[in-house]
Amino acid sequence: MREPNALEASDVEWHNWAGDEGCRPAAIVHPGSIEEIAAAVGRAAREGLRVRVAGAGHSFSDIACTDGLLIVLDRFGRVLDVDSDSGLVRVQGGITIAQLNARLAEHGLALENLGDIDVQSIAGAMSTATHGTGARLRNIPSQVVGLTLVLADGSTLECSQERDPELFRAARVGLGALGVVAEVTLRCVPAFTLRGIDAPAPLLQTLDRFEEIALANEHFEFFVFPHCDVALTRTNNRTEEPPRPRGRVAEYANDVLLTNHAFELFCRIGRRLPGRIPEINRLVTRMAGSSKRVDRSDRIFASPRLVRFTEMEYALPREHTTEAVRRVMEMIERRGFAVPFPIEVRTVAADDALLSTAAGRESGYVAVHMYHGMEWRPYFMAVEEIMDELDGRPHWGKRHFQTAETLRGRYPDWDRFQAVRARLDPEGRFANAWTDRVLGPVGAAVVQPPPATP
Repeated sequence: MREPNALEASDVEWHNWAGDEGCRPAAIVHPGSIEEIAAAVGRAAREGLRVRVAGAGHSFSDIACTDGLLIVLDRFGRVLDVDSDSGLVRVQGGITIAQLNARLAEHGLALENLGDIDVQSIAGAMSTATHGTGARLRNIPSQVVGLTLVLADGSTLECSQERDPELFRAARVGLGALGVVAEVTLRCVPAFTLRGIDAPAPLLQTLDRFEEIALANEHFEFFVFPHCDVALTRTNNRTEEPPRPRGRVAEYANDVLLTNHAFELFCRIGRRLPGRIPEINRLVTRMAGSSKRVDRSDRIFASPRLVRFTEMEYALPREHTTEAVRRVMEMIERRGFAVPFPIEVRTVAADDALLSTAAGRESGYVAVHMYHGMEWRPYFMAVEEIMDELDGRPHWGKRHFQTAETLRGRYPDWDRFQAVRARLDPEGRFANAWTDRVLGPVGAAVVQPPPATP
């Protein structure tokens, strides 16, 4: 007989957004309060179940998968407090970035830097060091000033720089391995307007001037399709112009019909006829054209992604970014890979979270993608070989083939993180196959870290 308040067994299979990673947990819960999260974690401990957490499921790897208890935060997305004077906003961890953006706008606030996808939960985006772009701007975890963890014994722990700097540096990019991120306090800025310009440019010129362009603009990124010599650049800068939102018809025509439905059709043709992909990529590049938009910041940052794909992304020392792009483009041609998706290139400033992909260094990011239903593994493995040679660190929410052994030397504060993990979760309650592979067992190779630098 099961004990009172035991977890109900589940026969539901959970899948990520891409649909290519899934699991069948022993139990799934959808808590609506911290008390419900704590009770679920406590019951899992009594039943000997390991615990993982899923926000919006937008990670491309098996980071959230478990055969134990899966906590899904889709009912845990409220804004708890807004201080418009200080810009501090406290939210539940399951709120999506899109929901958060809408609520911030109501209070005249915004996040200073965002990625181009807004369906992730704030806890998931923070915990995997999701970043956005801007050579002088830091990632999403750097905008966090406090958070509340539910620990393995069901207790709660408030984390901040003032309370425990070492713990806070670990918890901001905790990979779900320290506890459940229940609440997050963000440092927001007054709402602002961006002028976004999309324009094609010669690829070689863009690569040669990459550092100059990245530093001359608040937000700069570019895309390039394999077999093409044109970069599709995106430059976003603040403006005092009034926002000019697009009408619904224009927005639907561009963001849904052209950017998603037409691209989906081209990808399907490429999947069926891979030999035509170079020709298709050149056609898509010609169709992209130029555009200018002036709108609220989050509307410029994010765009809908309806075409399913999987992704690998690496953070590099910024000076290695263009070399990585050149080598990946050459490798695709040489190896004959059929790749219908572009390579995406961005920059982010350094930060100090222990396992942030930008920890301690100005970083460039190079992302590669593959359309769903197409073989991605050989292509991604070939890309990873290049990234390994350039001191790359894999994005924690995306695909890679690294292990704890190959990653430890890439992070100066690796052992500091492991020491915090061993302190908060000594029994490995928040572990799964992904953490076993990528972080190693709790307590493995933990050495006493040196004193924290001031």
